[in-house]
Amino acid sequence: MSTYHHGNLRPALVSAAAELARATGPDGVVLREVARRTGVSHNAAYRHFADRSELLGEVATVAMDQLAEAMEQRVAAVKGRSPTLLARRRLREVGRAYVYFALAEPGLFEVAFAAQEAHPDHVPVPESSGPYGILGRVLDELVAAGALTRARRKGADVVCWAAVHGFAMLHLRGPLQEVPLELREAHLDALLDTVERGLTA
Repeated sequence: MSTYHHGNLRPALVSAAAELARATGPDGVVLREVARRTGVSHNAAYRHFADRSELLGEVATVAMDQLAEAMEQRVAAVKGRSPTLLARRRLREVGRAYVYFALAEPGLFEVAFAAQEAHPDHVPVPESSGPYGILGRVLDELVAAGALTRARRKGADVVCWAAVHGFAMLHLRGPLQEVPLELREAHLDALLDTVERGLTA
């Protein structure tokens, strides 16, 4: 059985839980199994987490951090000189990153939102940091570039979030699971076109 210094067992447990979530989604994240994978006793795990919901909350934070990183990478890749075109493209890339992350990491993605009911303090809401902060920043860039009015800016975070989240869920758990990749990409482009036009018309 592995041994850990008291200060680094908690991160090790979170890491093991995140890997378990990646493979199984929230239902498979059980403290006893996380402890076994980390090489410690069940009781040792409970000294760091009051219950399973607290552990799921930590995994949700990991998932949100990874989603934010994916968004930042796609936003950073957008190049150009026109502030308006840059902001428009960045908005699209934020949405694309969200959908791609959901489809590539369905287990972590599901934990991120399943944990909200059990441990809401761990899940950011629009206009906070993390993925929603990145979305808010891009929307603010659209306002600064004159492509989005301040009146339309109000509530735009939720509109964008709902659009890409719904799209992702339809392809993860809904009737569009079997849609071919090429058609899915065409649908995603159409969705992003609609959101962009709706905000900037």
